[in-house]
Amino acid sequence: MVIRYSKILLVCAIALFASLVAFGNITDYGSNFAFVHHVFLMDTIFPTATIKYRAIESTVIHHLGYNVIIALETLTAILCWAGAFRMVRRVKLDGKSFHRSKNMAIVGLTLGFLVWQVGFMSIGGEWFGMWMSKEWNGVPDAFRFFATIGLVLIYLVHKDDDLEAQ
Repeated sequence: MVIRYSKILLVCAIALFASLVAFGNITDYGSNFAFVHHVFLMDTIFPTATIKYRAIESTVIHHLGYNVIIALETLTAILCWAGAFRMVRRVKLDGKSFHRSKNMAIVGLTLGFLVWQVGFMSIGGEWFGMWMSKEWNGVPDAFRFFATIGLVLIYLVHKDDDLEAQ
């Protein structure tokens, strides 16, 4: 039973994290928009970088991209909260039933992993050269986020025995 509650609490921790990130991006839109704006503009990467042709100057695209990020962070939070709730409702059932209850949390954690790994590390970090910026480099933070989410996901997907076996 302790392992099951541990898994539920870790999913809740990621749900809380994603909720706070989304909330911060919504309530402090301007400050956090500046980050996305500079990444798209590629205006703070190495001056001699030859990848600057990838820059996007349209502020409409910047706002669209930022709003997609916020929507994906929000969806990650919702799916993780809903997944944790489903798991709580089935915590005392047999191992097979509890394991099946994890699906929504698995989807939420997978989405969160993809947001920070694909969105920030791959697209922001590599395509837009965010790693070259001293002011607007979110790669280390994104790595911490998706590594934490990945660890919780790995722990969560392990099958659970029946309660009598725990």
